[in-house]
Amino acid sequence: MTIKVGDRLPDATFRVMKDGKPADLSVADLTKGKKVALFAVPGAFTPTCSAKHLPGYKEKAAELRGKGLAAIACVSVNDVFVMNAWGKDQQVGEDVMMLADGNGTFAKAVGLEMDGSGFGMGSRSKRYSMIVEDGVVKSLNIEAPGEFKVSAADYMLGQL
Repeated sequence: MTIKVGDRLPDATFRVMKDGKPADLSVADLTKGKKVALFAVPGAFTPTCSAKHLPGYKEKAAELRGKGLAAIACVSVNDVFVMNAWGKDQQVGEDVMMLADGNGTFAKAVGLEMDGSGFGMGSRSKRYSMIVEDGVVKSLNIEAPGEFKVSAADYMLGQL
């Protein structure tokens, strides 16, 4: 079942790079007592994700934080090393947290996984964005297949 507005995010763990080493970051630690923008992409280094999705959040990070967001996080079904390399390639610095959902556990738990095997990608995450407050989904924007509209940073700014 797909997560919806008003639902609490499931207890899941992402992998992040911390001090040059992989580390765990729980959903609870990411969201407890905070308002967070979380957006998901089908894959690091893929065309739309690298040309529009992640760059949009980097460019709008100050505006988003100015609307009360404590963190902006990008999640993808990629390993922590790929997510770290992509973050460096895109020069996100501290503007966007890069969260690895390597096994797709989070994508499955929120009901937003997709089958990318037709593109040689296996199980991945749908493209979406959400605003989460203290672990509860306040807004959820799921893209139609092949689209990039409602999960963009500009769209989220209009929701805050």
